[in-house]
Amino acid sequence: MQEYDLDGAIRKVPDFPKKGVLFYDISGILQTPEAYNYVIDKMVDLYKDKNLSAVAAIESRGFLFASPFAVKMGLPLVLIRKKGKLPGKVISRSFALEYGEDTIEVHPDDVPTGGKVLVIDDLIATGGTLRAACELIEDAEGVVENIFAPVGLPFLNYDKVIGHYPVTTLIDYHSE
Repeated sequence: MQEYDLDGAIRKVPDFPKKGVLFYDISGILQTPEAYNYVIDKMVDLYKDKNLSAVAAIESRGFLFASPFAVKMGLPLVLIRKKGKLPGKVISRSFALEYGEDTIEVHPDDVPTGGKVLVIDDLIATGGTLRAACELIEDAEGVVENIFAPVGLPFLNYDKVIGHYPVTTLIDYHSE
C-alpha cells in the first residue's frame, strides 16, 4: 500500500474551541476520499490477522472510521454512546473532562464474551474517553485487543490515562 500524507489532510485550526488551543480537525480526511480510503485500508492491513471478534466505536467520529472497517472485516460493530442514547439494558462509565465529567454507555450483550475487541476513535487527546470505553468493554467481559485512532496527540500525555491498553495511531503530533 502506498503511503499517504495524512498531515496534509488534517486541518489545524488555531484558537478553537478556545484561545491558545490548536485544534486538529479530521474532517479533512473525510473530505479527501484518497485519505479516507488510506486510513481504512491501513486499518485492514494492521488488524487482518488479529482474530478480532468485534469493533467498538466511540461516538460520534469514531463511528466514521469503525463502520467501514467493520464492514470490510466482516465484524460486528459495537456502539459506545453518550449517556441516554442507547435503549434497553446498558452499562455505564463516567470519566473526567477538562471541566467536569461525562458518561458513556454500551449494550453489554453487544460485546462478545471473551472476544477480542478493537476500540476506535477519531483522535486521541487526553485519553479519558478511551480509557472509559476500554473499561466498559472489560465490564461486559470482552478483551481489549487494541485502541486505534488515525490521529494521536501524545504531548497531552494520554498514555498516562490510557495505561496498559495498547494504542496504534497513524500520525502523531508532538506539540501544539
